[in-house]
Amino acid sequence: MNQVNAAIAANTWPLPPLQGKLYSWGNNTNGQLGLGNTTNYSSPNQVGSLTTWASVNPGTTHSTGVAIIGTLYAWGANNFGQLGLGNTTYYSSPKQIGALTTWAIAQGVSETTIAIKTDGTLWSWGNNAQGTLGLGNITNYSSPKQVGALTTWSTITGRGQFVLAIKTDGTLWAWGYNGLGGPLGLGDTTNRSSPVQVGALTTWLKVSAGNYFSSAVKTDGTLWTWGQGSNGKLGLGNTTNYSSPKQVGALTSWLSTSCGTYHILAVKTDGTLWSWGQNTYGQLGDGTTVNKSSPIQVGALTAWSKIGSGSYSSLSIKTDGALWSWGYNAFGQVGDGTTVNKSSPVQIGALTAWGMANCGNSQTLAILRN
Repeated sequence: MNQVNAAIAANTWPLPPLQGKLYSWGNNTNGQLGLGNTTNYSSPNQVGSLTTWASVNPGTTHSTGVAIIGTLYAWGANNFGQLGLGNTTYYSSPKQIGALTTWAIAQGVSETTIAIKTDGTLWSWGNNAQGTLGLGNITNYSSPKQVGALTTWSTITGRGQFVLAIKTDGTLWAWGYNGLGGPLGLGDTTNRSSPVQVGALTTWLKVSAGNYFSSAVKTDGTLWTWGQGSNGKLGLGNTTNYSSPKQVGALTSWLSTSCGTYHILAVKTDGTLWSWGQNTYGQLGDGTTVNKSSPIQVGALTAWSKIGSGSYSSLSIKTDGALWSWGYNAFGQVGDGTTVNKSSPVQIGALTAWGMANCGNSQTLAILRN
């Protein structure tokens, strides 16, 4: 593992802590781009004038972001109260949720939002029909509600009305919708309305949720997937469903993964980029539109670092800070100024200061470092 990627794996790169301007592009039907309108854009546009964004995570039709001082913002669709503002009004510009400055990260999950504060507590709000909020019921909430009383939550991810989370002790937890293959990884297809531990291991490092399937990397560099296997998206060489984690190959050099709707991207510790699953729109980036049921390398470069997967699109930031994107582009979510699908990575502009980027359902949000 080279020095840069070792730092990435330890979550200590890049330094100093990320803060910068927020940009968005793609589908804006519900104002999820935060630009004060509902117009789609096929190139990055700056969201407001704030220059202290630290993280951003788009959901299906809404988006959330955290500023470096710990304030939390949300915008877009709000039909289930997923913006956390105590109402169901849509907003096309970022709105601050309360006055607290203790938010660390937030993640849009379909019509819900999950967040962790700096004290390690877990919070949720929005659509709860499948128990996605983890509150032990199926009641919707339009304001943040604490999930239990623990202060050991570290990372969260979610998609398709289920959530996965890792605690500071390396244990993996899951809740919400569990049909269509068992994406919670609990060995069954029963929904859970409260967090349940996945196995007994304490070696989970990073996790990502797709549409009815999941992927994760352990501290030993092994890669695991589970849930619905259609389109070969579990990377196991078949299309079989698995309701418990299954190791993908025998390699111990995986760094991180990102699940889309029906495909997965992954980066190895040597900086190579890999993909598998559905490829109808070229979202695997291998220059074809053929599905793959096992990991394939995207090109030969060893400079890939951060990755993101949307419904049918993909992106990655290289170690030089350049942003690349590909796949489905009907709403301009690739960001290259067109609405033409791309089956190979294309660079978005010429800037090399992108600090993070994430795909929503059909929109993209990114932070440009100051």
